[in-house]
Amino acid sequence: MKKAVLVLLVALFANGLSAMEDWGKTGHRAVGEIADDYLSRKAEKEISKLLNGHSLAFVANYGDDIKSDRNFDAYRPWHYVSFPFGEKYETYPKSEKGDIIQAIKKCISVLKDDDSPKEDKVFYLKMLVHFMGDLHQPLHIGLAEDKGGNDFQVRWFKDGTNLHTVWDSKMIDFYDMSYTELATNTDVLSKQQVEAIKKGTVIDWMYESRGICEDIYDHTEVGEKLGYNYMYKYMDVVRFQLQKGGIRLAEVLNEIFR
Repeated sequence: MKKAVLVLLVALFANGLSAMEDWGKTGHRAVGEIADDYLSRKAEKEISKLLNGHSLAFVANYGDDIKSDRNFDAYRPWHYVSFPFGEKYETYPKSEKGDIIQAIKKCISVLKDDDSPKEDKVFYLKMLVHFMGDLHQPLHIGLAEDKGGNDFQVRWFKDGTNLHTVWDSKMIDFYDMSYTELATNTDVLSKQQVEAIKKGTVIDWMYESRGICEDIYDHTEVGEKLGYNYMYKYMDVVRFQLQKGGIRLAEVLNEIFR
């Protein structure tokens, strides 16, 4: 009996950890899968060498997987950036522990450096794939006071949860598509639309996610019961953020490996 209870508690704990992952495993893999379709031949070749033939989707959750190892604790603050609404990232005091903007810049710097050891390039490539996904999850460009929505309590249908988890995984899981289905069923875009998505900088893309984050806070109340209406309002936003994340990840990688 005690053994059964212990197994149940372990399973519940594991599920709890899974719910806190950024974009959830499905979302991150979808970003990697979408990016694969936009890679240049040169980038595809160099990435294949570094990842030993594995796809971007295969390594997309590496940044979350290493959270279980205390040796990588220093990278935890790299998944997000927090500053008050109405403030600008450029002028607001930066975290000494780093943030997602500094993290992406670091990854790009290591990958562009011909003197970087292969081991470092592999590590930072995996991290870059993950961080580019995080950049497009609006709650990762959130507020420090509620830990990016982690302390913003809501209900998802009948279950208690928090706003961050709704955006990380609840909506995607409820949509009930695999990462390959999400990647395959992205909106059809013209060449002009794709080029428009590629334009800008990491800072520009961060502010785009920030704008969505502000909209979320404007239209969500603490303790609110979220469900079908919330899915109807925001699921297309989620899908488009995943699509933009994949296109822009490929654009960054094409620039690195040109």
